[in-house]
Amino acid sequence: MHIDGTVSISVNGEHKRVAAGLTIAQLAEELGLVPEKIAVERNLEVVPRSTLGQVLVEDGDELEIVHFVGGGDHARPVDADTWTVAGRTFRSRLIVGTGKYKDFEQNAAALEASGAEIVTVAVRRVNVSDPKAPMLTDYIDPKKVTYLPNTAGCFDAESAIRTLRLAREAGGWDLVKLEVLGEARTLYPDMVETLRATEVLAKEGFLPMVYCVDDPIAAKRLEDAGAVAVMPLGAPIGSGLGIQNRVTIRLIVEGAKVPVLVDAGVGAASDAAVAMELGCDGVLMNTAIAEAKDPVMMAAAMKAAVEAGRLSYRAGRMGKRMYADPSSPLAGLI
Repeated sequence: MHIDGTVSISVNGEHKRVAAGLTIAQLAEELGLVPEKIAVERNLEVVPRSTLGQVLVEDGDELEIVHFVGGGDHARPVDADTWTVAGRTFRSRLIVGTGKYKDFEQNAAALEASGAEIVTVAVRRVNVSDPKAPMLTDYIDPKKVTYLPNTAGCFDAESAIRTLRLAREAGGWDLVKLEVLGEARTLYPDMVETLRATEVLAKEGFLPMVYCVDDPIAAKRLEDAGAVAVMPLGAPIGSGLGIQNRVTIRLIVEGAKVPVLVDAGVGAASDAAVAMELGCDGVLMNTAIAEAKDPVMMAAAMKAAVEAGRLSYRAGRMGKRMYADPSSPLAGLI
């Protein structure tokens, strides 16, 4: 102890002179620290936190004082995140189909688990031989869920236009999904016929959400022709291969002034999350849910994936780096 009543110690490698007779807890408080939030090593031996108020600091002590570092508490509630197409606003960004299910009951249960507010429905002939046969509307109420009539199976503009005219007559729907396929093997869209059908339907007052190739130029032409949303494929219909070209999907998102939704190719929940992380407004799927071993469970998984992917996109991805960067700061190591 020095003649002035102080002792010399080392704290985290720095020399200090402090009043003799201080406990470690009192020293911590003088340093602006909270004893309950630190751990102390004295001369290479850990001092139990319960004794910090009894152990005295002695001349020549070498102390290491550590605490946990990281981010602060910046939690905030996530605000409502909706999307709008043709003036209609929805909460769920997942759209599901109504084909390939075991029965209507399973379809309805999967829809409930998915949280989707829009379902695609194919327009097919009424079974005149059994007019009392169950219909989709008996299980999924079009007053509670938005029906999106589609032109699945149409291979030219004329048949697609004719189908949607009948759909509008049957249910008054003007928000529709247009797809005009080029061939049965790949089910890729025929963009010449698709563009032609889009122009006609828009002039007739339809609001077409249009299935298209993952090409930013084609997507922009559809938008200019009157498409209220563009729906580039992630992979061939029913393939479950996931998004094959993230670059072009991202370019479509960046250039579009209407909603962009990935349509076709999703197989797993991770595929849906990727679509949302690319900035898409939503994802449409059918086979990924309907052909799962447990369609209802998969529908719930897809709901969670779409929500997680959207949150990730809104949060803003960290930048990619070529080399490692430590999560914990190197400064202050013992």
